[in-house]
Amino acid sequence: MNTPIETPDVRLATRASPMALEQTGRFAELFRRCHPDLVLDVVEVVSEGDRHVGPLSRIGGKGAFTRTADRRLLAGEVDMAIACAKDVPGPHDREPGIAVGAVLPREDVRDVLVLPAGHPPATLADLPRGSRVGTSAPRRAALLKALYPALLPVPIRGNADSRLARLDSGALGVDAMIAALAGLGRLGLTGRVSEVLDPARWLPASGAGIVVIEHRGDDKATRDLLAPLTDAPTHALLDAERAALAALGGGCLTAASVHASLDPRTALLTVRAAVLDPGGAGALRATASGAADRAADLGREAGERLLRDGAARWLDGRP
Repeated sequence: MNTPIETPDVRLATRASPMALEQTGRFAELFRRCHPDLVLDVVEVVSEGDRHVGPLSRIGGKGAFTRTADRRLLAGEVDMAIACAKDVPGPHDREPGIAVGAVLPREDVRDVLVLPAGHPPATLADLPRGSRVGTSAPRRAALLKALYPALLPVPIRGNADSRLARLDSGALGVDAMIAALAGLGRLGLTGRVSEVLDPARWLPASGAGIVVIEHRGDDKATRDLLAPLTDAPTHALLDAERAALAALGGGCLTAASVHASLDPRTALLTVRAAVLDPGGAGALRATASGAADRAADLGREAGERLLRDGAARWLDGRP
């Protein structure tokens, strides 16, 4: 007697990196608990960003990590796609037709310093003058130049696990690197942290620590499946941060930070936005506060204040 083969009711696209697969596994467990009668099929995709070894700016910036999944989503080959929010381009820099369906609870937003295995613990301030610090993010490079001008930011590429292996072997070409604490946590590698960087000074990435699941904007059935899986407070934070970035219209070279926080006692949402001088000379900052149900409006307000203060001169990555 032949056993019937289950066909998927829902297809979920994900990058194939260890970090992406870990967060996909956690989401898949939530989805199956919420919808036990549905079959969820995880479809691994290799993004342009995973294949390309040079600067992301040459292949369209952050969109390099989402374009392959976007194409499959819009073509109807998959129903959902999962990604780190900080890797998702703003709506002004992306093909239309894709919507955020679920936002998972925010994890740690902080960046950390990672040293080669066996190196004695140290902070950025401890590193010798001229030390090469690896990072692919314009925001991190600008912060490093502003706060630690004796250190040299060096572009690096690759998934977190491969970067760590190359750092330890010396093949990465740097003395240390900056990483996201949430990402190391997903890989079970928080023991590699040498210093947790204070977010009051070392401004966090927009969308840091947030995982999103997207769907086609006209796909009401998938939207309804994802709705009960979203974390409403985190969704408000993400709406504010993405609205500020959209107002700025920044691209892949923009050294910017937008971080929203929500006071659980008062339901007051505060957006802190900054555009950094890529050369490290300083930053323009703006803050907007109000009710959480005005999250997107508050984000736009913060972004527009930065533009009025002259942030446009730094948005293309030039000092």
